[in-house]
Amino acid sequence: MKRRDWLMLLALSILWGGSYLFIRVAVAEITPLTLVFARVTIAATALGIWLTATGEHLPRGGRVWLALAGMGLLNNIIPFSLIFWGQIEIGAGLAAILNATTPLFTVLAAHVLTQDEKLSPAKIAGVFLGLAGVAVMIGPQALAGLDRSVAAQIACLGAALSYGLANIYGRRFRTMPITPIQTAFGTLAASAALMLPIAAGIDRPWTMAPPGVAALSALCALALLSTAVAYILFYKILSSAGATSISLVTFLIPPGAILLGAIVLGERLEARHIIGMACIGAGLAAIDGQIIRRIKGAPRDPQRAA
Repeated sequence: MKRRDWLMLLALSILWGGSYLFIRVAVAEITPLTLVFARVTIAATALGIWLTATGEHLPRGGRVWLALAGMGLLNNIIPFSLIFWGQIEIGAGLAAILNATTPLFTVLAAHVLTQDEKLSPAKIAGVFLGLAGVAVMIGPQALAGLDRSVAAQIACLGAALSYGLANIYGRRFRTMPITPIQTAFGTLAASAALMLPIAAGIDRPWTMAPPGVAALSALCALALLSTAVAYILFYKILSSAGATSISLVTFLIPPGAILLGAIVLGERLEARHIIGMACIGAGLAAIDGQIIRRIKGAPRDPQRAA
């Protein structure tokens, strides 16, 4: 990964780190399928306005839109629905740990489905180091629900699997005449179109009480920050650094949230936080491979410094 990829990955981890809080607040008053539809629709609208204002055209071509619909299914509709439903039963900490299995699913899928992102001992060690770091950082209290809500936990693991497959599927946009912001808009717009009949037919949201200010505010933050802005970064990193690299964001979400709490809210950093961050850092270094190559004396890749 290049330096700018790491910076974008850190920014993405902060945007997605806040999504667990926003989801927890919103799902208390908005049913999961309706929340998925509202999230992707608001985000797609915002990006559509941005495309129009900047003079960029909308995605064109049946092949492109078919690919965008597939990406929307794997990266939005399936995982959002599973996570929103799962977080009704389990806390944000446990959901974050389960979501941190995404790199494991990604490296396994990449090994089978790609030619240039094969498994290596360093990648395998890095994934498990990162997963251990997330578990240590969040703490044993997050695992208190492991003996119950099994279906909700399986749902969150299913979301991680879907994200892993989406990371591989999204590689195809590298060869299409489409920019990251067009990809983000198209994926969200296709997701909104697919979710409309599902949410309307199952939830019938017009029959429910309108949500309060807190839930609506959380929804707007979820759609605009954790979706619209985040997906522009997501597709830029995916295009530049590949599927395995983009999946690493799930390791960075918990430390980003904890550091923000310490800086903004004055929350105290504990020893387990430092140990967890060290494990995550070691895992990221192993997966990236740059430090290992330097130790072995291999020449440094000049492209990574760009």
